[in-house]
Amino acid sequence: MTHPNPSEDLSRVIGAELPYLRRYARALTGSQTSGDAYAIATLEAILADRGIFEQGLPPKVSLFKAFYGIWSSSGGRIGEPEPVSGIEARAQSRLASLTRNTREALLLHSIEGFTNDEVGAVMGIPGDEAAALIGIARDEMARSIAGRVLVIEDEAIIAIDISAIVQGLGHEVTGIGRTRRGAVNLAKQTPPDLILADIQLADKSSGIDAVNDILAELGDRPVVFITAFPERLLTGERPEPAFLISKPYTEDQVRSAVSQAMFFSSTETLGA
Repeated sequence: MTHPNPSEDLSRVIGAELPYLRRYARALTGSQTSGDAYAIATLEAILADRGIFEQGLPPKVSLFKAFYGIWSSSGGRIGEPEPVSGIEARAQSRLASLTRNTREALLLHSIEGFTNDEVGAVMGIPGDEAAALIGIARDEMARSIAGRVLVIEDEAIIAIDISAIVQGLGHEVTGIGRTRRGAVNLAKQTPPDLILADIQLADKSSGIDAVNDILAELGDRPVVFITAFPERLLTGERPEPAFLISKPYTEDQVRSAVSQAMFFSSTETLGA
């Protein structure tokens, strides 16, 4: 009789959750390079001491708790520092002004779908304290900046819903693109400060291609992707989106991702 290999079991469990850890790390740091460095450091820590992957917790909670231990002890400084200037430097300045631990809690809850108690388990705090941090982060992010948002979505009901959420945050929706060509034309007419894009569009064109066309034409700006298959974009190949919402989405996920993307990657036109 062949007995299961504990190492193989652990690798399988972690492997299933790793794409979501990498998504979280990139959104948290605002950088694919920095986010991946944290994810790698977490895996190395687990390999060195399997005890930090707590068996009594759900696998995803346990993995994220191990990550949070690395994140909080490092002071946000794993990997080689990347030189920053202009837009990114301003975003990092905003980041420094946030209440401690609020952004971490907000992302865990809104993007990764953890309950307040699970957020608390990851961060080592009570669930009610985690809920308070989430509320503070949401308010601080939403107040930090406002701008123009282009929505690329072919399903009318979803497009209207997303637009209402974005407008509720104080942003202006410049248009709704249903096809690659339509989205590019809208972006040229009114350059957006942020793009919120579905992956598959009405004419079978790609929202990714539409975004690439817009960025090539207008220059870099933050992008939030929406997809029913997030694992297809979280492959480890570059470039990957830092802000990625899974369908079916929640209002909290859209609010958090848009606020985070605006906060980290705002363009020069914002606030003008």
